[in-house]
Amino acid sequence: MAVSQALAVLKEFYAKAATATALVQARQTPAEALAADSPETFDEPYTGMGGSNTGVVGMLEVIASDFARLESETSASEDEAANAFERFTAESSKDRAVKDTDMGNKEINKTHKSGLLNDTIKDLKATQEELDAALAYYDKLKPSCVNSGVSYEERVKRRADEIQSLQEALRILSGEDIGF
Repeated sequence: MAVSQALAVLKEFYAKAATATALVQARQTPAEALAADSPETFDEPYTGMGGSNTGVVGMLEVIASDFARLESETSASEDEAANAFERFTAESSKDRAVKDTDMGNKEINKTHKSGLLNDTIKDLKATQEELDAALAYYDKLKPSCVNSGVSYEERVKRRADEIQSLQEALRILSGEDIGF
């Protein structure tokens, strides 16, 4: 903005300088120039360095074009960064929503599993108490049932004797002959 204003001011100045009459030397004849021992005058009015590529105006035009190029590159870069930010924000919001939902589901699952664990622990305690009671009862019955100190053959013989005596008792009760 400032460079374009400076260019406008300089172009206007140099345009007016070509037609300016202040401080303009009048053309002298060669004889007058020799007599007055004065320097030669310009053949044309001074227009400054406005038309030269190496002058101030040319330099300001290069600066203005550099500013314009830099401004367009910066605008394009800012637009690209803004678009990248918008994409990132959208993806982040979506990702966060998915993770929040996942976290909520996991909290519900955790609560459910904790309830199942508590129920299982209660069942385990009740089952352990029943097992302990059954083992205590088994320990009471074990000496009379399992380890009587009698071998298998002796138990078979006793059982056979007991069956025979029960059959005799049955015969007596039923009134059959008793054979002594």
